[in-house]
Amino acid sequence: MTTSREVRLKSRPKGMPKLENFEVASVDLAAPGPGEVQVKNLFMSVDPYMRGRMYDRPSYVPPFQIGEPLQGGAVGEVVASNDPSLKAGDIVQSMLGWREAFNAPAAGVQKIDTHGLPPQAFLGVAGMPGLTAYVGLLKIAALKEGDVVFVSAAAGAVGSVVCQIAKLKGATVVGSAGGKEKCDFLREIGVDHVIDYKAVPNLTKALMEAAPKGIDVYFENVGGEHLEAALEAAKPFARFAMCGMISQYNATEPPKGPSNIMYVVGKRLRIEGFIVSDHFDQLPAFLKDMSEWIGSGKIVWRETVDNGVDAAPGAFLKLFKGENLGKMLVKLS
Repeated sequence: MTTSREVRLKSRPKGMPKLENFEVASVDLAAPGPGEVQVKNLFMSVDPYMRGRMYDRPSYVPPFQIGEPLQGGAVGEVVASNDPSLKAGDIVQSMLGWREAFNAPAAGVQKIDTHGLPPQAFLGVAGMPGLTAYVGLLKIAALKEGDVVFVSAAAGAVGSVVCQIAKLKGATVVGSAGGKEKCDFLREIGVDHVIDYKAVPNLTKALMEAAPKGIDVYFENVGGEHLEAALEAAKPFARFAMCGMISQYNATEPPKGPSNIMYVVGKRLRIEGFIVSDHFDQLPAFLKDMSEWIGSGKIVWRETVDNGVDAAPGAFLKLFKGENLGKMLVKLS
């Protein structure tokens, strides 16, 4: 019998989540049954989309249930196997994060060939955030060489990959982030124009100065004033890839809409929301390209890592306080 600790949703947050909305509990795991494996998680991911699952309402993924362990991306090591497809020592990926260990059918986890990358990279640059950046920029926004691209939350797990792919494809990149450390990182990865939105008095003015001829592409991660600035700076026929709007995830009242939304008509803008799970057909191309880019040093990444399952709720809250640089992870080993 193995003891594992797991994080459960204790109550549904109203507005910004608090630590008291979560609880940590211990469970006993028996040996894996026929066709099952037992996995010890090494790293788990926390991601902004998880906030939506804390509401009790229909969405593209079911809501988390009170008293049940939360779910999210994780990489772990098989410690016991009752299925010939996996053996002890194999590294696997699953959606059974927020816990130290688990039993699951072998078909419910995916074996990872790390190709020399650290396992946690498959929760970030080589995983869902990287694929989100790849699909959103190249497919949804249909990036073209010579485009001027504006990226909000540009130092985050998704945004930083968007910036680097855009540069690889011959675009000029304007990135917005908050604070010196994040802005320094954007300069390190070659972003042409960096805006510290916390330091400028007017974001729209700062964007217009960075891109005086306008932007062709906007990769949306934030919403609010960032969306208004992008609408103002957009060239005719600009393309907006709407990935997320983290500034509104904890709103207790309907947020004010963009005051300049009328530009969508006059500028003939194309604005398209997307969910990465609708585009898993792009995974082989993404893995091929990303492995080549990483191997040649053309893509780099940063991680913010907290330690221990008890730290997972606090790590999640950091996403909404802007306290992470790059991918936010929790180390569980």
